[in-house]
Amino acid sequence: MWVERLFRDLCGHVMALTDLPADAPPGFMDREIRFGDGWSERLSGALASCRVFVPLFSPRYFASETCGREWYAFAQRAIQHRGHTNRPVEAIVPALWVPVPPDQLPGPAERLQFNHRALGDRYVTDGLYGLIKLRIFAEEYERAVYELAKRIVRVADETQIAPGRHLDYRTAPSAFGAASPAPRRLHITVAAPTRHELPEGRDDAYYGDSPLDWNPYHPVAARPLAYVAQDLARNLNYNVTVSSFDEEAPRFGSGHRPSRPEILLVDRWALTDEDRRARLAAFDAEHRPWVSVVVPWNRDDRQSRAAEAELTYRMEETMPVKLRQGRAASRPAADGVASMEAFGRLLPQVVEAANQQYLRYAEVYAPAGGTHTERPRLLGPREMAAGAFRVPDSLLSAGSARSAGEQAREQAHAPARNPVLPAAAALPGCHARVILLDDRARAGAALRLAVELVAEDGHPWARPDARPVLEIVAVPLSGADVIPATALYGPGDSSPARFRVRAAEPGRHRIRFTFLHHDTGVVLQQVEADLDVGGPEPTGAESTGAAGPHRGRD
Repeated sequence: MWVERLFRDLCGHVMALTDLPADAPPGFMDREIRFGDGWSERLSGALASCRVFVPLFSPRYFASETCGREWYAFAQRAIQHRGHTNRPVEAIVPALWVPVPPDQLPGPAERLQFNHRALGDRYVTDGLYGLIKLRIFAEEYERAVYELAKRIVRVADETQIAPGRHLDYRTAPSAFGAASPAPRRLHITVAAPTRHELPEGRDDAYYGDSPLDWNPYHPVAARPLAYVAQDLARNLNYNVTVSSFDEEAPRFGSGHRPSRPEILLVDRWALTDEDRRARLAAFDAEHRPWVSVVVPWNRDDRQSRAAEAELTYRMEETMPVKLRQGRAASRPAADGVASMEAFGRLLPQVVEAANQQYLRYAEVYAPAGGTHTERPRLLGPREMAAGAFRVPDSLLSAGSARSAGEQAREQAHAPARNPVLPAAAALPGCHARVILLDDRARAGAALRLAVELVAEDGHPWARPDARPVLEIVAVPLSGADVIPATALYGPGDSSPARFRVRAAEPGRHRIRFTFLHHDTGVVLQQVEADLDVGGPEPTGAESTGAAGPHRGRD
């Protein structure tokens, strides 16, 4: 009710401040179009064509996957606009519905330059919700809404973002990184020559004085690709650093565990330098699966098109391992990204692949506390077959992590018809539970899982005021798909984090759940679960035994 009133008031002021026709809607609100057929398409169309985006800041807003997707879809247009013009554009005008502490803002919101104080002191302390609810603040509310409307009109007049393509909003990632209150780390490395290192005859319009100046999509694009990639990753709530491969090469071969996921942008022309080619080959020989390779390739560049066969051969010969790994995550990323728009579409997928590999290989830190460890309790339907899951001892506890050998010796199968692993100690702990929500697991069918933590009385996280915000990252270690890849969770949440697993082939499939502390981005612990998947559901005849898997939507 109150949000609808704010929208009506804003629209009234915008109509009064502009020369819009009386029958032209000055804006839209997503709540208006979320009902009926085709609402997703209408919302995607609105996000692809509107000139100003007004998010209503509140803790609930930043915890919403839907709101994060809307932000991401609009921000992509601003990033593409800057990529084409190399001029920054600020088309997001935030409004404080409920004030949010600055340290709780996700990266995309924190980086916005907006003076909220111009809308009034009471607005800053109470937000629009506080002003609209209390009659004594009616004057402050009117002032804040009017000033906000003036800002919206001014930005619309000054900003000329071209309409973008209709993004499938339902499958878009969230700009908040699964509602993360703190950005995650990502590093982007560029392997490209400078304009002073080019082979004879190569056009230097695509290069600059630094490898970071490389702009493969010239002349359509004006901004160097490294910084476009940085903007795109920041829109996924990553804290992004950028450097050249020539600067980073000395640290390769250290054998250290990764400290962040990484993206390597490779210009095939860089391989014409034999010294750089040798260093790239040495890099390829190292085991660094948390580094994803992207190969931009502008087919409108006549020189590149003429030398494509030779340069492609050099690339395949120099970096066969990274290209094979890259094709597994995104074939176009490894085979050649033809345009900046295509680069923007596939980069989130490449970043997610690198992040999952980072979580798989990153060093795990046990949370501070006592020495208690306990096996996770694994729950499923009453009639679930024996041995459907096997889960190693949980590393997520109040104590330190055990060695892999100790875990292997102690891992156990869930008992038949009551797959619950019993508690091993009376000391207060924090236990991970992976819950099977469906009766059977069959190839090709979606299987629902839930993951939760249970903090016993006496554990620090048992107190409501001490519960941290965690992110659970699901990484399939076999040929299965897990949706979503990440989920926000707190140990005191009333509902567990939910995932859906789909395996194309029968057999045993392992899934790793990684728990991250959002305030620091530190990997806390990991739990792995093995799922025995049977053959596809029989057709043409009735099956016998327990009921088949649930096929309805969650």
